[in-house]
Amino acid sequence: MRTRVRIHLSGLRPEPRDEGASAVLGTVEQRIQSCPECGAEIRTNHGFVPWCAACDWNVDPGQPEEPTGRLEVLRHRLARQHGERLLAEVTTDDALRPRRDTAGVLALALALAVHAVTGALFVGGLLLVVLGWGSGLPLLGALFLLITWTLRPRFARLPEDEPVLRRADAPELFALIDEVGGTVGTTGVHAVSVTAEFNASVSTYGFRHRRLLTIGLGLWEALSTEQRIALLGHELGHYANGDTRHGLVIGNALQSLDTWRYLMSPVRQPTLMESVLNALYLLPRSAVVGVLMVLDHLTLRATQRGEYLADSFAARCGSTEAAAGLMDRLLVSGSAETTMLRESNALRSRHTRATKDREAAEGLWERLAAHMDAIPASEYERQRRCGALRGHSVDSTHPPTHLRRARLLAAAALPAAVTIDATRRAALRAELSGVRAKTARRVLNGR
Repeated sequence: MRTRVRIHLSGLRPEPRDEGASAVLGTVEQRIQSCPECGAEIRTNHGFVPWCAACDWNVDPGQPEEPTGRLEVLRHRLARQHGERLLAEVTTDDALRPRRDTAGVLALALALAVHAVTGALFVGGLLLVVLGWGSGLPLLGALFLLITWTLRPRFARLPEDEPVLRRADAPELFALIDEVGGTVGTTGVHAVSVTAEFNASVSTYGFRHRRLLTIGLGLWEALSTEQRIALLGHELGHYANGDTRHGLVIGNALQSLDTWRYLMSPVRQPTLMESVLNALYLLPRSAVVGVLMVLDHLTLRATQRGEYLADSFAARCGSTEAAAGLMDRLLVSGSAETTMLRESNALRSRHTRATKDREAAEGLWERLAAHMDAIPASEYERQRRCGALRGHSVDSTHPPTHLRRARLLAAAALPAAVTIDATRRAALRAELSGVRAKTARRVLNGR
Protein backbone atom coordinates (compact mmCIF):
# COMPACT_ATOMS: atom_id res chain seq x y z
CA MET A 1 0.00 0.00 0.00
CA ARG A 2 1.27 3.47 -0.85
CA THR A 3 0.01 6.89 0.13
CA ARG A 4 1.36 10.26 -0.92
CA VAL A 5 1.89 13.37 1.16
CA ARG A 6 2.92 16.79 -0.12
CA ILE A 7 5.39 18.73 1.98
CA HIS A 8 6.24 22.38 1.29
CA LEU A 9 9.89 23.34 1.72
CA SER A 10 11.70 26.64 1.97
CA GLY A 11 15.42 27.38 2.43
CA LEU A 12 16.75 25.17 5.24
CA ARG A 13 20.20 26.64 5.88
CA PRO A 14 20.71 28.72 9.04
CA GLU A 15 22.09 31.67 7.11
CA PRO A 16 22.08 32.64 3.40
CA ARG A 17 25.04 31.55 1.32
CA ASP A 18 25.43 35.01 -0.18
CA GLU A 19 23.86 38.40 0.08
CA GLY A 20 21.12 38.73 -2.46
CA ALA A 21 20.47 35.02 -2.82
CA SER A 22 16.76 34.55 -3.39
CA ALA A 23 14.65 32.17 -1.33
CA VAL A 24 13.32 29.38 -3.50
CA LEU A 25 10.16 27.54 -2.63
CA GLY A 26 9.46 24.02 -3.78
CA THR A 27 7.05 21.18 -3.29
CA VAL A 28 8.28 17.71 -2.44
CA GLU A 29 6.02 14.72 -2.82
CA GLN A 30 6.47 12.06 -0.16
CA ARG A 31 5.49 8.42 -0.63
CA ILE A 32 4.67 6.04 2.19
CA GLN A 33 4.95 2.29 1.70
CA SER A 34 5.71 -0.91 3.58
CA CYS A 35 9.12 -2.57 3.36
CA PRO A 36 8.83 -5.77 1.29
CA GLU A 37 11.44 -7.44 3.53
CA CYS A 38 10.45 -6.59 7.11
CA GLY A 39 7.15 -4.71 6.76
CA ALA A 40 8.40 -1.50 8.40
CA GLU A 41 6.95 1.81 7.21
CA ILE A 42 9.07 3.61 4.61
CA ARG A 43 8.71 7.31 3.90
CA THR A 44 10.45 8.40 0.72
CA ASN A 45 10.63 11.82 -0.89
CA HIS A 46 9.84 11.85 -4.59
CA GLY A 47 12.95 11.50 -6.72
CA PHE A 48 14.98 9.64 -4.09
CA VAL A 49 15.64 5.93 -3.62
CA PRO A 50 13.11 4.15 -1.36
CA TRP A 51 14.91 2.12 1.30
CA CYS A 52 14.29 0.65 4.74
CA ALA A 53 16.22 1.99 7.72
CA ALA A 54 15.17 -1.05 9.80
CA CYS A 55 16.64 -3.81 7.61
CA ASP A 56 18.63 -1.90 4.92
CA TRP A 57 16.40 -3.15 2.09
CA ASN A 58 17.38 -1.39 -1.17
CA VAL A 59 19.98 0.74 0.61
CA ASP A 60 22.40 0.25 -2.30
CA PRO A 61 20.45 -0.51 -5.49
CA GLY A 62 23.38 0.36 -7.75
CA GLN A 63 26.59 -1.63 -7.74
CA PRO A 64 29.98 0.08 -8.19
CA GLU A 65 32.14 -0.98 -11.10
CA GLU A 66 34.62 -3.65 -10.13
CA PRO A 67 38.27 -2.69 -10.69
CA THR A 68 39.92 -4.22 -13.74
CA GLY A 69 43.59 -5.00 -14.21
CA ARG A 70 46.14 -6.22 -11.69
CA LEU A 71 47.18 -2.72 -10.65
CA GLU A 72 43.67 -1.45 -9.89
CA VAL A 73 42.77 -4.67 -8.08
CA LEU A 74 45.88 -4.26 -5.92
CA ARG A 75 45.12 -0.60 -5.21
CA HIS A 76 41.63 -1.41 -3.98
CA ARG A 77 42.85 -4.35 -1.92
CA LEU A 78 45.50 -2.18 -0.25
CA ALA A 79 42.92 0.53 0.38
CA ARG A 80 40.65 -1.93 2.16
CA GLN A 81 43.56 -3.25 4.23
CA HIS A 82 44.57 0.24 5.31
CA GLY A 83 41.05 1.57 5.79
CA GLU A 84 39.78 0.62 9.23
CA ARG A 85 43.29 0.40 10.73
CA LEU A 86 44.14 3.89 9.49
CA LEU A 87 40.85 5.27 10.84
CA ALA A 88 41.66 3.88 14.29
CA GLU A 89 45.13 5.42 14.12
CA VAL A 90 44.02 8.92 13.11
CA THR A 91 41.11 8.87 15.57
CA THR A 92 43.43 8.27 18.53
CA ASP A 93 46.05 10.72 17.23
CA ASP A 94 45.11 13.95 19.01
CA ALA A 95 47.78 15.94 17.16
CA LEU A 96 47.28 14.69 13.62
CA ARG A 97 50.26 15.94 11.61
CA PRO A 98 52.36 15.05 8.55
CA ARG A 99 54.60 12.05 9.08
CA ARG A 100 57.77 10.99 7.26
CA ASP A 101 58.14 7.25 7.85
CA THR A 102 60.22 4.45 6.37
CA ALA A 103 57.69 3.88 3.59
CA GLY A 104 58.01 7.51 2.52
CA VAL A 105 61.80 7.34 2.42
CA LEU A 106 61.71 4.11 0.40
CA ALA A 107 59.16 5.61 -2.00
CA LEU A 108 61.42 8.62 -2.58
CA ALA A 109 64.42 6.35 -3.18
CA LEU A 110 62.46 4.19 -5.63
CA ALA A 111 61.19 7.26 -7.48
CA LEU A 112 64.74 8.59 -7.81
CA ALA A 113 65.81 5.20 -9.20
CA VAL A 114 63.06 5.45 -11.83
CA HIS A 115 64.31 8.90 -12.84
CA ALA A 116 67.88 7.56 -12.87
CA VAL A 117 66.86 5.02 -15.51
CA THR A 118 65.43 7.84 -17.61
CA GLY A 119 68.64 9.81 -17.16
CA ALA A 120 70.77 6.81 -18.12
CA LEU A 121 68.73 6.35 -21.29
CA PHE A 122 69.25 10.00 -22.16
CA VAL A 123 73.02 9.87 -21.62
CA GLY A 124 73.27 6.55 -23.46
CA GLY A 125 71.27 7.91 -26.36
CA LEU A 126 73.53 10.95 -26.67
CA LEU A 127 76.67 8.79 -26.60
CA LEU A 128 75.31 6.42 -29.24
CA VAL A 129 74.42 9.33 -31.52
CA VAL A 130 77.75 11.15 -31.07
CA LEU A 131 80.23 8.26 -30.82
CA GLY A 132 78.52 5.77 -33.10
CA TRP A 133 78.43 7.99 -36.16
CA GLY A 134 79.02 6.01 -39.33
CA SER A 135 77.23 2.90 -38.02
CA GLY A 136 73.70 1.94 -37.14
CA LEU A 137 74.13 2.91 -33.47
CA PRO A 138 72.83 6.50 -33.89
CA LEU A 139 69.43 5.06 -34.84
CA LEU A 140 69.33 3.19 -31.54
CA GLY A 141 70.50 6.35 -29.78
CA ALA A 142 67.73 8.34 -31.46
CA LEU A 143 65.24 5.75 -30.21
CA PHE A 144 66.59 6.15 -26.66
CA LEU A 145 66.31 9.92 -26.90
CA LEU A 146 62.74 9.64 -28.19
CA ILE A 147 61.84 7.42 -25.23
CA THR A 148 63.43 9.82 -22.73
CA TRP A 149 61.51 12.69 -24.31
CA THR A 150 58.30 10.73 -23.73
CA LEU A 151 59.35 10.03 -20.13
CA ARG A 152 60.45 13.60 -19.36
CA PRO A 153 58.98 15.33 -16.27
CA ARG A 154 55.75 17.06 -17.19
CA PHE A 155 54.69 20.46 -15.91
CA ALA A 156 50.99 21.12 -16.09
CA ARG A 157 49.65 24.24 -17.74
CA LEU A 158 46.82 26.50 -16.77
CA PRO A 159 43.52 25.29 -18.24
CA GLU A 160 42.67 26.98 -21.51
CA ASP A 161 38.99 26.05 -21.66
CA GLU A 162 37.99 27.21 -18.15
CA PRO A 163 37.95 30.68 -16.53
CA VAL A 164 41.11 31.43 -14.55
CA LEU A 165 41.18 34.15 -11.91
CA ARG A 166 44.28 36.03 -10.84
CA ARG A 167 44.74 38.10 -7.70
CA ALA A 168 43.79 41.32 -9.51
CA ASP A 169 40.56 39.71 -10.76
CA ALA A 170 39.27 38.63 -7.34
CA PRO A 171 41.20 40.36 -4.51
CA GLU A 172 38.64 39.42 -1.83
CA LEU A 173 38.68 35.75 -2.80
CA PHE A 174 42.47 35.65 -2.78
CA ALA A 175 42.53 37.48 0.57
CA LEU A 176 40.26 34.77 2.00
CA ILE A 177 42.49 32.05 0.52
CA ASP A 178 45.54 33.74 2.07
CA GLU A 179 43.81 33.89 5.46
CA VAL A 180 42.87 30.22 5.30
CA GLY A 181 46.39 29.35 4.14
CA GLY A 182 47.87 31.17 7.11
CA THR A 183 45.60 29.21 9.45
CA VAL A 184 46.75 25.85 8.08
CA GLY A 185 50.41 26.94 7.94
CA THR A 186 50.98 27.49 4.25
CA THR A 187 50.78 30.23 1.65
CA GLY A 188 48.00 30.99 -0.80
CA VAL A 189 47.75 30.22 -4.51
CA HIS A 190 48.80 31.97 -7.70
CA ALA A 191 45.63 31.28 -9.68
CA VAL A 192 42.09 29.96 -9.26
CA SER A 193 40.43 27.92 -12.00
CA VAL A 194 36.62 27.76 -12.02
CA THR A 195 34.72 24.76 -13.41
CA ALA A 196 31.16 23.45 -13.22
CA GLU A 197 32.12 20.24 -11.41
CA PHE A 198 30.94 19.11 -8.00
CA ASN A 199 34.53 19.02 -6.84
CA ALA A 200 37.56 21.06 -5.80
CA SER A 201 41.28 20.35 -5.98
CA VAL A 202 44.75 21.83 -5.77
CA SER A 203 47.66 21.27 -8.14
CA THR A 204 50.69 23.02 -9.55
CA TYR A 205 51.52 24.36 -12.98
CA GLY A 206 54.57 25.52 -14.86
CA PHE A 207 58.30 24.95 -14.37
CA ARG A 208 58.26 27.10 -11.21
CA HIS A 209 55.61 24.84 -9.67
CA ARG A 210 53.10 27.62 -9.07
CA ARG A 211 49.97 26.79 -7.12
CA LEU A 212 46.53 26.38 -8.67
CA LEU A 213 43.24 26.00 -6.80
CA THR A 214 40.34 24.60 -8.83
CA ILE A 215 36.85 25.40 -7.56
CA GLY A 216 33.88 23.54 -8.99
CA LEU A 217 30.84 25.80 -8.80
CA GLY A 218 28.58 22.75 -8.60
CA LEU A 219 30.05 22.15 -5.13
CA TRP A 220 30.83 25.75 -4.13
CA GLU A 221 27.28 26.97 -4.73
CA ALA A 222 25.83 24.07 -2.74
CA LEU A 223 27.75 25.02 0.42
CA SER A 224 27.18 27.51 3.21
CA THR A 225 29.80 30.18 3.89
CA GLU A 226 31.35 28.15 6.72
CA GLN A 227 31.44 25.02 4.56
CA ARG A 228 33.20 26.96 1.80
CA ILE A 229 35.88 28.02 4.28
CA ALA A 230 36.19 24.39 5.41
CA LEU A 231 36.59 23.38 1.76
CA LEU A 232 39.41 25.90 1.28
CA GLY A 233 41.03 24.63 4.49
CA HIS A 234 40.92 21.06 3.20
CA GLU A 235 42.39 21.88 -0.20
CA LEU A 236 45.15 24.17 1.11
CA GLY A 237 45.84 21.53 3.75
CA HIS A 238 47.17 19.30 0.96
CA TYR A 239 49.92 21.85 0.37
CA ALA A 240 50.64 22.05 4.09
CA ASN A 241 50.95 18.30 4.62
CA GLY A 242 53.22 17.73 1.60
CA ASP A 243 51.24 15.27 -0.52
CA THR A 244 54.17 13.30 -1.97
CA ARG A 245 52.11 11.19 -4.37
CA HIS A 246 51.42 14.31 -6.44
CA GLY A 247 54.83 15.91 -5.84
CA LEU A 248 57.44 16.59 -8.48
CA VAL A 249 59.63 13.53 -7.76
CA ILE A 250 57.16 10.76 -6.91
CA GLY A 251 54.35 12.10 -9.06
CA ASN A 252 56.54 12.16 -12.17
CA ALA A 253 57.95 8.73 -11.33
CA LEU A 254 54.43 7.30 -11.26
CA GLN A 255 53.76 9.04 -14.57
CA SER A 256 56.96 7.60 -16.10
CA LEU A 257 56.05 4.08 -14.98
CA ASP A 258 52.57 4.47 -16.44
CA THR A 259 54.17 5.60 -19.72
CA TRP A 260 56.46 2.54 -19.75
CA ARG A 261 53.46 0.32 -19.09
CA TYR A 262 51.58 1.92 -21.99
CA LEU A 263 54.53 1.63 -24.39
CA MET A 264 54.95 -2.07 -23.61
CA SER A 265 51.26 -2.96 -23.38
CA PRO A 266 50.51 -6.18 -25.30
CA VAL A 267 48.93 -5.97 -28.72
CA ARG A 268 45.49 -7.56 -28.75
CA GLN A 269 44.77 -10.08 -31.52
CA PRO A 270 48.40 -9.88 -32.66
CA THR A 271 49.97 -10.99 -35.90
CA LEU A 272 52.93 -13.37 -35.80
CA MET A 273 55.48 -10.56 -35.50
CA GLU A 274 53.37 -8.78 -32.89
CA SER A 275 53.20 -12.02 -30.89
CA VAL A 276 56.99 -12.12 -30.87
CA LEU A 277 57.05 -8.49 -29.72
CA ASN A 278 54.55 -9.27 -26.95
CA ALA A 279 56.81 -12.10 -25.77
CA LEU A 280 59.89 -9.86 -25.78
CA TYR A 281 58.04 -7.25 -23.74
CA LEU A 282 56.75 -9.74 -21.19
CA LEU A 283 59.63 -9.57 -18.69
CA PRO A 284 60.29 -5.80 -18.83
CA ARG A 285 56.56 -5.10 -18.69
CA SER A 286 56.21 -7.33 -15.62
CA ALA A 287 59.14 -5.49 -14.01
CA VAL A 288 57.52 -2.10 -14.66
CA VAL A 289 54.18 -3.24 -13.26
CA GLY A 290 55.97 -4.70 -10.24
CA VAL A 291 57.80 -1.42 -9.51
CA LEU A 292 54.55 0.49 -9.98
CA MET A 293 52.79 -1.79 -7.51
CA VAL A 294 55.58 -1.34 -4.95
CA LEU A 295 55.49 2.45 -5.32
CA ASP A 296 51.71 2.35 -4.97
CA HIS A 297 52.04 0.25 -1.83
CA LEU A 298 54.57 2.67 -0.31
CA THR A 299 52.53 5.82 -0.99
CA LEU A 300 48.87 4.81 -0.76
CA ARG A 301 48.66 4.77 3.04
CA ALA A 302 50.29 8.20 3.28
CA THR A 303 47.90 9.54 0.64
CA GLN A 304 44.85 8.36 2.57
CA ARG A 305 46.29 9.67 5.83
CA GLY A 306 46.80 13.00 4.07
CA GLU A 307 43.05 13.16 3.39
CA TYR A 308 42.29 12.79 7.09
CA LEU A 309 44.88 15.46 7.86
CA ALA A 310 43.35 17.81 5.27
CA ASP A 311 39.94 17.19 6.89
CA SER A 312 41.38 18.28 10.25
CA PHE A 313 42.50 21.54 8.60
CA ALA A 314 38.97 21.96 7.25
CA ALA A 315 37.56 21.66 10.77
CA ARG A 316 40.13 24.10 12.12
CA CYS A 317 39.29 26.74 9.52
CA GLY A 318 35.53 26.44 9.13
CA SER A 319 34.57 24.52 12.34
CA THR A 320 33.95 20.82 12.89
CA GLU A 321 30.26 21.28 12.15
CA ALA A 322 31.01 22.91 8.78
CA ALA A 323 33.57 20.23 7.86
CA ALA A 324 31.07 17.48 8.68
CA GLY A 325 28.45 19.33 6.63
CA LEU A 326 30.90 19.42 3.74
CA MET A 327 31.26 15.63 3.99
CA ASP A 328 27.47 15.31 3.86
CA ARG A 329 27.34 17.40 0.69
CA LEU A 330 29.98 15.18 -0.89
CA LEU A 331 27.84 12.14 -0.12
CA VAL A 332 25.06 13.43 -2.39
CA SER A 333 27.24 14.70 -5.23
CA GLY A 334 25.39 12.47 -7.68
CA SER A 335 22.13 14.31 -6.99
CA ALA A 336 23.75 17.67 -7.82
CA GLU A 337 25.24 16.34 -11.05
CA THR A 338 21.88 14.88 -12.08
CA THR A 339 20.20 18.23 -11.38
CA MET A 340 22.63 20.14 -13.61
CA LEU A 341 22.22 17.57 -16.39
CA ARG A 342 18.43 17.83 -16.10
CA GLU A 343 18.63 21.63 -16.33
CA SER A 344 20.74 21.38 -19.47
CA ASN A 345 18.43 18.85 -21.13
CA ALA A 346 15.33 20.87 -20.23
CA LEU A 347 16.70 24.08 -21.74
CA ARG A 348 17.83 22.44 -24.97
CA SER A 349 14.48 20.73 -25.42
CA ARG A 350 12.54 24.02 -25.11
CA HIS A 351 14.36 25.90 -27.92
CA THR A 352 13.98 29.18 -26.00
CA ARG A 353 15.07 32.64 -27.09
CA ALA A 354 18.43 34.06 -26.07
CA THR A 355 16.85 36.22 -23.35
CA LYS A 356 15.21 33.16 -21.79
CA ASP A 357 18.52 31.31 -21.99
CA ARG A 358 20.18 34.13 -20.09
CA GLU A 359 17.47 34.11 -17.43
CA ALA A 360 17.83 30.34 -17.01
CA ALA A 361 21.59 30.67 -16.64
CA GLU A 362 21.28 33.44 -14.06
CA GLY A 363 19.13 31.29 -11.79
CA LEU A 364 20.94 27.96 -12.24
CA TRP A 365 23.05 28.09 -9.08
CA GLU A 366 20.13 29.24 -6.94
CA ARG A 367 18.02 26.34 -8.22
CA LEU A 368 20.88 23.93 -7.54
CA ALA A 369 21.29 25.27 -3.99
CA ALA A 370 17.54 24.95 -3.37
CA HIS A 371 17.60 21.35 -4.60
CA MET A 372 20.53 20.48 -2.34
CA ASP A 373 18.76 22.02 0.66
CA ALA A 374 15.67 19.94 -0.12
CA ILE A 375 17.52 16.62 0.07
CA PRO A 376 16.02 14.79 3.06
CA ALA A 377 18.05 13.54 6.01
CA SER A 378 17.10 9.97 5.10
CA GLU A 379 19.04 10.25 1.83
CA TYR A 380 22.20 11.33 3.67
CA GLU A 381 21.80 8.36 6.01
CA ARG A 382 21.27 6.01 3.06
CA GLN A 383 24.44 7.26 1.42
CA ARG A 384 26.40 6.76 4.65
CA ARG A 385 25.18 3.17 4.92
CA CYS A 386 25.88 2.62 1.24
CA GLY A 387 29.43 3.89 1.77
CA ALA A 388 29.89 1.50 4.68
CA LEU A 389 28.81 -1.41 2.46
CA ARG A 390 31.04 -0.43 -0.45
CA GLY A 391 34.05 0.53 1.65
CA HIS A 392 37.00 1.50 -0.56
CA SER A 393 35.53 -0.01 -3.71
CA VAL A 394 34.75 3.37 -5.30
CA ASP A 395 38.04 5.25 -4.85
CA SER A 396 41.31 3.70 -3.70
CA THR A 397 43.14 6.98 -3.06
CA HIS A 398 40.54 8.56 -0.73
CA PRO A 399 39.11 7.06 2.45
CA PRO A 400 35.34 6.53 2.18
CA THR A 401 33.48 9.75 2.95
CA HIS A 402 31.54 8.20 5.84
CA LEU A 403 34.84 7.28 7.56
CA ARG A 404 36.19 10.78 7.08
CA ARG A 405 33.02 12.19 8.60
CA ALA A 406 33.24 9.74 11.52
CA ARG A 407 36.80 10.85 12.25
CA LEU A 408 35.76 14.51 12.30
CA LEU A 409 32.94 13.86 14.75
CA ALA A 410 35.11 11.64 16.98
CA ALA A 411 37.62 14.44 17.59
CA ALA A 412 37.04 17.41 19.88
CA ALA A 413 34.68 19.92 18.25
CA LEU A 414 36.48 23.00 16.92
CA PRO A 415 35.08 26.50 16.35
CA ALA A 416 35.76 28.36 13.12
CA ALA A 417 39.14 30.08 13.05
CA VAL A 418 38.23 31.99 9.87
CA THR A 419 34.99 33.92 9.61
CA ILE A 420 33.66 36.50 7.19
CA ASP A 421 30.87 39.04 7.59
CA ALA A 422 28.04 39.99 5.25
CA THR A 423 30.11 42.68 3.54
CA ARG A 424 32.85 40.23 2.58
CA ARG A 425 30.26 37.69 1.45
CA ALA A 426 28.75 40.28 -0.86
CA ALA A 427 32.20 41.20 -2.22
CA LEU A 428 32.98 37.53 -2.90
CA ARG A 429 29.70 37.07 -4.71
CA ALA A 430 30.34 40.15 -6.83
CA GLU A 431 33.82 38.97 -7.78
CA LEU A 432 32.51 35.60 -8.91
CA SER A 433 29.44 36.93 -10.72
CA GLY A 434 31.09 36.90 -14.13
CA VAL A 435 32.44 33.35 -13.92
CA ARG A 436 29.18 32.16 -12.32
CA ALA A 437 27.21 33.38 -15.34
CA LYS A 438 29.72 32.08 -17.88
CA THR A 439 29.93 28.66 -16.25
CA ALA A 440 26.15 28.43 -15.93
CA ARG A 441 25.76 29.08 -19.65
CA ARG A 442 28.28 26.35 -20.41
CA VAL A 443 26.41 23.90 -18.18
CA LEU A 444 23.08 24.65 -19.84
CA ASN A 445 24.60 24.40 -23.31
CA GLY A 446 25.97 20.96 -22.47
CA ARG A 447 29.66 21.91 -22.75
